[in-house]
Amino acid sequence: MTKTPPYETLAMYIDGEFIEAGDRPTQPVLNPADGSVLGDLPRGTSADIDRALDAAQRAFRDWRRESPLKRSEILRRAAQLARERAPRIGRNITLDQGKPLAEATLEVSSSAEHAEWHAEEGRRIYGRVVPPRSPDVRQLVLREPIGVCAAFSPWNFPFNQALRKIVAALASGCTLILKGPSESPSAIVALARLFHDAGLPPGCLNVVWGSADQISRQLVASPIVHMISFTGSSPVGKQLGALCGQHMKRMTMELGGHAPVIVCADADVERAADMLAPYKFRNAGQVCVSPTRFLVQRPVFDRFVSRFVERTRAIRVGSGLDEGVAMGPVASGRRLEEMLAFTADARATGGKIAVGGERIGERGNFFAPTVVLNPPASSKLMHDEPFGPIAGIVPFDDVDGAIATANSLPFGLAAYAFTTSTRNAHALATGIEAGMVNINHFGMAPAEIPFGGIKDSGFGSEGGIETFESYLVTKLVTQLN
Repeated sequence: MTKTPPYETLAMYIDGEFIEAGDRPTQPVLNPADGSVLGDLPRGTSADIDRALDAAQRAFRDWRRESPLKRSEILRRAAQLARERAPRIGRNITLDQGKPLAEATLEVSSSAEHAEWHAEEGRRIYGRVVPPRSPDVRQLVLREPIGVCAAFSPWNFPFNQALRKIVAALASGCTLILKGPSESPSAIVALARLFHDAGLPPGCLNVVWGSADQISRQLVASPIVHMISFTGSSPVGKQLGALCGQHMKRMTMELGGHAPVIVCADADVERAADMLAPYKFRNAGQVCVSPTRFLVQRPVFDRFVSRFVERTRAIRVGSGLDEGVAMGPVASGRRLEEMLAFTADARATGGKIAVGGERIGERGNFFAPTVVLNPPASSKLMHDEPFGPIAGIVPFDDVDGAIATANSLPFGLAAYAFTTSTRNAHALATGIEAGMVNINHFGMAPAEIPFGGIKDSGFGSEGGIETFESYLVTKLVTQLN
């Protein structure tokens, strides 16, 4: 008989040591599928944060001078361990975050390539020689690690989003203090364990838990911290950005989105619907780049809606550990209440619920995949980021008008378009205001390309060579011989 592995032992990780609750206060971690308590997360004290700051500062003195080859070796070892441990880490993500087991396990195993890519690209952080105006002068431009960094990662992709920040910092020669999501903490502790086992020196990575407000204020105010990386909602990002501005701290902000989808009349409509339905309801729609505002050209509107609704009805909802489940619960009771509020507003403002629109059962945070037809522009769904399994579909007449609608909100993270016309594709690619525009496919995941937004969706990139910009400073050395 196979014994079910226990849930992750929750702890902080400071200066190479795993620190369990002891006499510290704790908060329960709940399973969103049934409300059961999975474990108790320790809440760190101000003294714990100070210890993490001290450890990161001491570690930085040596890590910044460590050979890029050695850094690369550790990141590669961490990637190998991530792949080996993916089944167990993925199971725990399903337990505390809710996504189907196959999605959770894939999140872990596919994230390994980010560690490998940064392991290699970190060996290629080059400066340059600038030809001098005088033969007696030598001019060098150096790229150096900025120092101790603080990172705040979200609950929807707890392993992937935290790992991106960790590997970018470490490959740059920086050290890091990470505050992960208290709702889905198992992946963060698992990350600390695999980097610990990969041979990362003590203090290079530190994980703290507790009040997000207290931790952010203490870290941002500390003169030890030189850079902040945050992934989360736009309102919280703006608050944190204002705090960073007071202390002149560099920031990378990956904030909320409300991604438009433009389906042109010349598109392969059935293929577009078949691709978009599962992508929309992936992770119960709790994805910052989730397609949300569907703009479909009027001649193919009915065809698209019919196919999209058909595919949506076929999505099986249930516990992420159950066989064949394609969508799990939303992550919390608060998110469930938000979905009910979006649906109620859609009905009240004249939208038609084509499928879904209600809670499933009384146990757990299950909400039916929902499609709303013709919600008005003033509705909550077409204005506020829903961050859940609900989509609005409206018709449009001309591409320029669709682009104007897509750009009408302050968000600018991701956008999608489907067309077979090169003319339309060019207009969409150049006209849509977003950090990432996907045409006829979904292409934002690879480690080698930048991921980030504009406008209220933030600034800075994770992934691609752009990922290092926030973790490096530029130093000019000009020397007269």
